[in-house]
Amino acid sequence: MVGDSSPSEDSPSFQMVLDALNDTNCQAILRETAHPMTANELSDACDIPQSTLYRKLDLLSSASLVRERDQINPSGGRTTYYVRDFHDVTISMDPTAENGLSVSVQRPPRNADERLADIWSQMSDEL
Repeated sequence: MVGDSSPSEDSPSFQMVLDALNDTNCQAILRETAHPMTANELSDACDIPQSTLYRKLDLLSSASLVRERDQINPSGGRTTYYVRDFHDVTISMDPTAENGLSVSVQRPPRNADERLADIWSQMSDEL
């Protein structure tokens, strides 16, 4: 799935996407994350308390609608940025699905730097 803009192979559940898209705080976060933003920046831009913001970011991440990007700081440590991770969400009738509906998420293409950053982020989470 890396490097193309086809529907996601790691498609989240229909209900998870619907729950995230139906939440007004999540909608505000999605509007703001066209470009990477830190949690502090998002909290200010969306006028959402940080504790609520982190719960909403978790919901959006679980629904595969937002992803984290870590940036290593020259002085040590890292800064986490959040960015919207889809172009389109399509809900379709699917007779094979449990509720008769399916969801697909079309992702933007990722360049080599973004793919490397994703790998680094996953590795640092394991440490």
